[in-house]
Amino acid sequence: MERHRLAVQKISQTVASFFARGQPYRVNKGSTNSTRPRPNTNTVDISPLRHVLSVDRERRVALVEPNVAMDALVEATLPHGLVPPVVMEFPGITAGGGFAGTAGESSSFRHGYFDEGVRRVEMVLADGRVVEADREGERGDLFRGAAGAVGTLGLTTLLEVGLMDARRYVRARYRRTGSVAEAVRVVEEEVGKEGNDYVDGILYSKDHGVVISGSLTDEKPEGVPARTFSGAWDPWFYLHVEERTKNGVEGDGVVEEYIPLAEYLFRYDRGGFWVGKAAFDYFWFTPFNKWTRWFLDDFLHTRMLYRALHGSGESARMIVQDLAMPFATAEKFVDCTAGELGIWPLWLCPLKRRGPPTFHPFTTLPEGTKSEIDERMMLNVGLWGWGPSKPEGFMRANRALEAKVRELGGMKWLYAHTYYPEQEFWDMYGGREWYDRLREKYNATGLPSVWDKVHVDEKALLRKKRSIWPVGGAVGLWKSIQSQDYMIHRGATWKWKGE
Repeated sequence: MERHRLAVQKISQTVASFFARGQPYRVNKGSTNSTRPRPNTNTVDISPLRHVLSVDRERRVALVEPNVAMDALVEATLPHGLVPPVVMEFPGITAGGGFAGTAGESSSFRHGYFDEGVRRVEMVLADGRVVEADREGERGDLFRGAAGAVGTLGLTTLLEVGLMDARRYVRARYRRTGSVAEAVRVVEEEVGKEGNDYVDGILYSKDHGVVISGSLTDEKPEGVPARTFSGAWDPWFYLHVEERTKNGVEGDGVVEEYIPLAEYLFRYDRGGFWVGKAAFDYFWFTPFNKWTRWFLDDFLHTRMLYRALHGSGESARMIVQDLAMPFATAEKFVDCTAGELGIWPLWLCPLKRRGPPTFHPFTTLPEGTKSEIDERMMLNVGLWGWGPSKPEGFMRANRALEAKVRELGGMKWLYAHTYYPEQEFWDMYGGREWYDRLREKYNATGLPSVWDKVHVDEKALLRKKRSIWPVGGAVGLWKSIQSQDYMIHRGATWKWKGE
């Protein structure tokens, strides 16, 4: 704790100096899972805060610094027989990012967003003061407001993360669906089943969907092999599920597998769900098959993919959006994106609905629409793929997407490109009065607002020179190699070692 205290003291002094000069700042945490542009401005370096300080088996909590990645957190808690209730499915996403951003995953239908499992935080306020806050305590308003506010109320420097009992395997079940409407209905069915701990789905097309449910268990039938997805020769999860269900499913209509817990939690790491295939589209002369995926495996984990994406400049034409939609309007939304953008697959992930005030997305049913499940649940639709190549077309496509989402009662995650005009943005969140009160109370009015941080400067984007093929991609590859992030997955201890 002494190392942590000294590091926070240094951060506090840096922040206080910016505050005294009236200068805003940005945070350098060393990596990002956002696709927003990354400006070079005054920065506060919190990259040293990357340690799990303790795991308390009796209290079922872990004390972690904000730059602790999900794989490091799971590696620290599993030996104690514990795991966080919500684990973001990319290993490199950090605990601090999950708290300050919006992180909902396949267990969120039961446990909510990642921050709902956080019991308390330590924060450096915008004036340099170091304080603690929890959900219901003296600074409960700060805790609740900072969750999802992308660091605009202060810097999170420590989190107490609640844990639950881990199990050896996840019993995964894949249900094939033949239409978008059926997929949405089956997700609703699986959410209602008591034994499910995880639920998500993949839409490969309008007539091929798979709803995936998972139950924690320590038992596996004798003779049934454990299915893994972390090895270079293992299949990418989405391709494996597609292959297992493409010709329909016999018997009860369900494919069943037993996946070691950590292998399940990070099953989408290789290939970044399916966005990693875009690298093969870019380098079109490289075939997309099991041999090239094996040979290039070091480059095809999410940490390396993000490094390459930012280094190449191609994030400026990748539509990477997560949209919280009402179950009642999800089919209409998918029909719209299929016609306008043609992006497949799509991810479906149910999660608890949390109402305002919050910067987490929340749904509102269009007038005249009734739906019982939408009173308590939302359906995240993950839309990730190539957009129009020209900046003008790319911006129009994103604005049209934002308009359609709002029309259908949905709201988007703020980690990606955001084009809302300022007034429209604040109107979506019920005005900014509640937020401005918090900023004034905690001396954060000198920091960029949420809109300032997430809004894309359209004029700057239009002026920006586009990368030249294949130079941009080559630069992205070189920067990903320089990062040496491939060493992290090579040395990961969460990977399954066998029975």
